[in-house]
Amino acid sequence: QVQFVESGGGLVQPGGSLRLSCAASASTFRFYAMGWYRQAPGKQRELVARITGGGSTNYADSVKGRFTISRDNAKNTVLLQMNSLKPEDTAVYYCNRPSVSGSGLYGWGQGIQVTVSS
Repeated sequence: QVQFVESGGGLVQPGGSLRLSCAASASTFRFYAMGWYRQAPGKQRELVARITGGGSTNYADSVKGRFTISRDNAKNTVLLQMNSLKPEDTAVYYCNRPSVSGSGLYGWGQGIQVTVSS
């Protein structure tokens, strides 16, 4: 059984920063890729950042240059540093293992709300 718990969201002004954290239960965490997803109101869930077990990263164009995904394998966590936040970043953010196609391999938890507003 694998579960993920997201934390670190909240309300921030445009241009501000937040750091999200995802705690994973799997002891094999360090061997597989992890991703951050988000779902904005009225929109589909999308993969915004991905990090492989080897540390390679990839980002959606909408967040490239502003968001940084990283991992701490000793703590079974994956982080998402979000800088220069925009109102369009407002969404519920989730972590999950991404498939090759980018879909989530496990069930979705509650996620964490990020609201960017002045």
